[in-house]
Amino acid sequence: MDTVRWIITTAPEIFLLLAIAIGTILGRIKLRGFSIGTTACILIVAVLIGQLGSFTFPPVLRAILFSLFVFTIGYRSGPEFFASLSLRTLAQVVLALVIGATGLVLVLIFAHAFKLDTGTAAGLTAGALTQSSVIGTASGALAQLGLPADVLKQQEANIAAGYAVTYVLGYILTLLFVPFVAPRLMRIDLKAEAKKLEAELAGGTPAKTENLSYRKFQARAYRVSTAAGRTIEAIEADIGGRTIVERIVRRGADVPPHRKAMLEDGDDIVLTGPTAAIVAAKPVIGQEIDADELLRSLPGNVIEVLVENRKLHGRSIREVAEIVGDNARGVFLRALTRMDRDVPLGPDTRVYLGDVMTLVGSTGNIARATAQVGHALNAGDRTDIAFLAAGIAVGLLAGLASIKVGAVALTLGGGGGALIAGLACGWLRSRKPTLGALPPAAQQTLSDIGLGGFIAAIGLGNGLAAWSAIQAHGLLLVGMGIAVTLIPMTVGTLVACYILRMNPVVICGALAGAMTVDAAVTSACDVAESQTPVLGVAVPYAIGNVVLTVLGPIVVAATFEG
Repeated sequence: MDTVRWIITTAPEIFLLLAIAIGTILGRIKLRGFSIGTTACILIVAVLIGQLGSFTFPPVLRAILFSLFVFTIGYRSGPEFFASLSLRTLAQVVLALVIGATGLVLVLIFAHAFKLDTGTAAGLTAGALTQSSVIGTASGALAQLGLPADVLKQQEANIAAGYAVTYVLGYILTLLFVPFVAPRLMRIDLKAEAKKLEAELAGGTPAKTENLSYRKFQARAYRVSTAAGRTIEAIEADIGGRTIVERIVRRGADVPPHRKAMLEDGDDIVLTGPTAAIVAAKPVIGQEIDADELLRSLPGNVIEVLVENRKLHGRSIREVAEIVGDNARGVFLRALTRMDRDVPLGPDTRVYLGDVMTLVGSTGNIARATAQVGHALNAGDRTDIAFLAAGIAVGLLAGLASIKVGAVALTLGGGGGALIAGLACGWLRSRKPTLGALPPAAQQTLSDIGLGGFIAAIGLGNGLAAWSAIQAHGLLLVGMGIAVTLIPMTVGTLVACYILRMNPVVICGALAGAMTVDAAVTSACDVAESQTPVLGVAVPYAIGNVVLTVLGPIVVAATFEG
């Protein structure tokens, strides 16, 4: 034990990294498809390791780690957050606000009824509403109160204890509520409603098992005979299926394939588009020919494009095609993903900022369409470190500002400031794609390291006191946690269904988004046997991340007694 204590005193960062590693491994373990996630596991492991001795970490380390995490949340949610402030997505915004507001009211009622200290109330908020970032914003707000070091340490331990007791329970209850309880409250069969929604998205026709708006894209070569004397525009209209003439070779020389160009007998052309349409083109054009060289020189590509054009937010795919217009000529939508999940495709499927479109077509055509949609995701993109560091620095500076509310200085703190900065930087990036690159892989890394490191530091530094707090308030916290998790979702479901009149399948996805529990979306999709619940996730997720995060300083201001 003397050796362990020496390591704790000399190099506590070793145990911090071990807590992250062990917690992450445990968080990946699934029992019958269920896991409690890495965040809760890291905290539990850190609290247990914290029983070995007194760990001390410099405040600047925790501040930097949490700032990286919360800035990334804002950066990722920024485009959707600001674009969501419109009538098209108002109902989903209201649902997220209702859940956050109801949760806040319940926490304050319990805090005053049971005389909870500020740290315990903040931990209850973070855990029961499944928003880990509340730990950081509440800790930052407490640090601004000028409390004695031992009092501040105890309050932070109480936050960790409240979170550790209520988070796992809140997470499990959300996983069960979204696919099972919410449909019962709405008196619907989730599977049947999902099939109905799929049919609506497909324009009233039964949903097919394959992608609703994509068939295998390919190119074929034809020699013009029956199409001689007709314009490209005319034969493309006859063939249909959004096929296009990609190339014209006349007597060995390329001819620009303008839509008004007239075809001549003997021309060799390359037709691109969905297979079903192209194979039926022979009667319209002429004999198909074997022209490997002609096809080989045709550049083709499959590109993932991040949706960043604000004009497309909340629009259906049909409307997106109309907005992009001729720039979409020769480009086909192969897939649409939202938060790394496939979205069912149909003419009425809505597109949101932050979605990723997989586009198929020739390189030139895709480049033209991409400019109207957003920017192409490139695995070789590098993080703009200067933009990232400057953005966080500005956010931390903004977090120093405070407003006096009675005896309490209400402030966003460093975490809240970094969140606002992240929102602004993410929005700015969506308007100017050449500025401030932070690729998705880098976002995930910063988020995981930032939150994991911060949670581990909290657990290790307050392990002994947190364990005592868990023993003192465990059962009470369990009861309050159940209420703070279930009541907001129940109120949100009823408001969304009977007042806002939202589609019940979309409501299920929106509940998961507002509670920021990704796994609940998967559960809803499994029960529905459909990906349609994903349609409701994006907007509530963006709003929920912001609204729940700022509850930290609000709870501190409302419960602190100086």
